[in-house]
Amino acid sequence: MTDTLIRNRPCELSAVDAAKAIAAGQLTSEGLVKSCLERIEERDADVQAWAWLDTAHALEQARAADAGPVSGPLHGVPVALKDIIDAYGMPTGFNSTIYPGYIPDADSACAALIRKSGGIILGKTVTTEFANRHPGPTRNPLDPERTPGGSSQGSAAAVADFQVPLSIGTQTSGSIIRPAAYCGVVGYKPSFGEVSRVGVKEQSGSLDTLGLIGRSTGDVELLRAVVTGIPYEPVAPSGFGITVALCRPPEWNKATAEARADIEETAELFRAEGAEVVELDLPTELFGEWLNDHRRIANFEASRNFAHEKTHHADKISKALWEGRIVDGARCPIEDYIASQRKAERMRAWMDERFEGFDTILTLSTAGEATVGLADTGSATFNSLWTLLYTPCISLPSGKGPAGLPLAVQLVGRRFEDEKLFAIASSLEHALKG
Repeated sequence: MTDTLIRNRPCELSAVDAAKAIAAGQLTSEGLVKSCLERIEERDADVQAWAWLDTAHALEQARAADAGPVSGPLHGVPVALKDIIDAYGMPTGFNSTIYPGYIPDADSACAALIRKSGGIILGKTVTTEFANRHPGPTRNPLDPERTPGGSSQGSAAAVADFQVPLSIGTQTSGSIIRPAAYCGVVGYKPSFGEVSRVGVKEQSGSLDTLGLIGRSTGDVELLRAVVTGIPYEPVAPSGFGITVALCRPPEWNKATAEARADIEETAELFRAEGAEVVELDLPTELFGEWLNDHRRIANFEASRNFAHEKTHHADKISKALWEGRIVDGARCPIEDYIASQRKAERMRAWMDERFEGFDTILTLSTAGEATVGLADTGSATFNSLWTLLYTPCISLPSGKGPAGLPLAVQLVGRRFEDEKLFAIASSLEHALKG
């Protein structure tokens, strides 16, 4: 199968297989990039995942990679960046009319690390306005009448549609896990602090996290090594001699029956493979107001981080951002912000202690299939808690909903035990594929 894709459809190769083929001389970077560009040309009118793409520049980078020695684990492989992430010589537009011609004169840290590893920055993918709620034009490649999710909507759609093998987005609430789940690909939110945010538009310094999207856990693991600057050594699958904590959060009943059933079926799969499954209940006295705590922290910080935009360009800010973040955050007393920060620290300590008793948490990625319509990007309710807790998370495609669109499960790990989470996710991914 891999040989056939190398010859005919290299854009459909996994990032790991593409990197191996290029390193072995079976495929050129130019051939891979051309295939991706052809796919984009074929599908762009339907999906609209790209905010900026320069075909000539992309091919120039690929030819330069082919002319030199293999320079790293990502050599010759294209990667897309969400359009709030800077890359030298490429415009950063934030999906806002405030910055129509902004071109940074330096790479973000993640872009620099991708280039250092031999990777190619293919272009910039569509984001919601400043990575908030106001959507861009991107459609779900599996059903153009449905949202691809947000805010990393172009990043997820481009990977799912074989337009690029890897992409980078961000998550402040649910902006990696949700679009990855809606589009049927793998989304990974690292432990908070693991990946540098230098050169990325900040919304909430306490919550913003770069995240990675690919078509397999192995692909995302490869990109993680690159953007953390560590040697690339694939983690061996864990097997199923583990303990899994099934978590039904307080908002459990807000999910569709099909999504809830999919989680229960995945728990049964874990049991059938030999894992022990236990229940994880979140105490109401500590977690009962977590959504409000997340909102206060995110909005308080966003209101101040968007000081320039709200002072000089208030008329160019959407109602969703203005009222949903900026005004709400400006009204939040600093005492309430500090109280929520302190409670978040207590929640993190509680969760870290509980990880002494299990290896991973199994929970919902989303409330169900991608929702119909493009005006709303879906609920982040089942993601924001784990963003607040700073834990690493991986979303895996796990089934189909009533409309035939993807459902997904979310695995959560202990903070800074991302390698262990990848090992478990690899085992589950294999089992889910049967």
